[in-house]
Amino acid sequence: MSDNTARSWVLTDVARDIYVERWEIAGGSADLPPGTWKISKRRLLGGRRDGVDIVEVDNGSMAFSVLATRGMGLWRGRYRDWPLEWQAPVAGPVHPAYVSLTDRHGLGWLDGFDEWICRCGLHSHGPPGTDPQTGEFLTLHGRIANLPAHYLEVQVVGGAAPELRVIGHVDEVTLFFDHLRLISEIVTQPGSPRVLLRDRVQNLRSAPADLEMLYHCQFGPPLLEEGSRFVAPVALIAARDRQALPGIHRYDRYQGPTPGFAEEVYFFDLLCRPSGDTLVLLHNAAADRGVSLRFNKRELPYFVLWKNTGALRDGYVTGLEPALNLPNFKAVEREKGRLVTLPPGGQWSATIVVEIHEGLEAVRRVLTDIAELQRLAEPTVHTEPGWPDR
Repeated sequence: MSDNTARSWVLTDVARDIYVERWEIAGGSADLPPGTWKISKRRLLGGRRDGVDIVEVDNGSMAFSVLATRGMGLWRGRYRDWPLEWQAPVAGPVHPAYVSLTDRHGLGWLDGFDEWICRCGLHSHGPPGTDPQTGEFLTLHGRIANLPAHYLEVQVVGGAAPELRVIGHVDEVTLFFDHLRLISEIVTQPGSPRVLLRDRVQNLRSAPADLEMLYHCQFGPPLLEEGSRFVAPVALIAARDRQALPGIHRYDRYQGPTPGFAEEVYFFDLLCRPSGDTLVLLHNAAADRGVSLRFNKRELPYFVLWKNTGALRDGYVTGLEPALNLPNFKAVEREKGRLVTLPPGGQWSATIVVEIHEGLEAVRRVLTDIAELQRLAEPTVHTEPGWPDR
């Protein structure tokens, strides 16, 4: 297989009435590059997961599951012998048919939430409520995570170290309202400790459309434990609300599972290189295991940290969340000028690189990268809840 060789398999295409329920390829089969990597598709059966289409990617070091039925989110992950996930009370993945977004006054999204990585958006992604401008009732975190892909493709591109790609198209569309299309590429390589999320959102309507997007990246044990640390090059930090404000000076440290812990959320403006590139890191107490997210602030200007260190059985988890806008109610984001408007035919794109770091030296190198950025400025801590007007 030459370096520019590409093989592709369409597994779902509603427009052409194509659907493949069970499928598999592996390194060295047919004319594919050798190696221990494998990609497979199957449909889950039983319980609330019944009917969920899942694409499982194993690059030989890292494995993860792509939920084609749930907005191309990533479900369970693994790097070598340690899990990349969290133990949610929800026994997922839950088919969207069993998620009523309007339940509990718009909090129904939580009925299906147990992914490792999921998207919030596209029309809105904040708390529920009625938009005073349009009169529409907006539910928690939007609709995209509970919509199925109508197009699904697997690609193997390149020779000795090919890119393994899972591509999905998901439409968020309602007659007389928006028609937004998410085109997601989830990419890794054999033996790599990295997975890339390359997303485009297109406005297919003949009128402008609002866009909100946030990437909910969840981590539990073994990365999250008492003494774990979140590290980022901080320009400014603000607590989302008064409940989180007392913890703002210890935002970067985690406690062990604590029954009754009330979630804390913090908003960040991160320092970046002239190119806009920035990164964040979560590492365990010993600093010998970590995960970093790299992204570009021109694409994702904001960052959100979710700390939910309750009891293990209640969902001991933290969320690292690059965002296009802050997860306030949509009317607030509109008033503050943080909504993105796509013109007819317009599009927005972003790339996030999730990388696993194993060993003290590997974690130290990322800490050094962040420290270099932090030297650009001292962090500012906002002493009132909410994002400051600047």
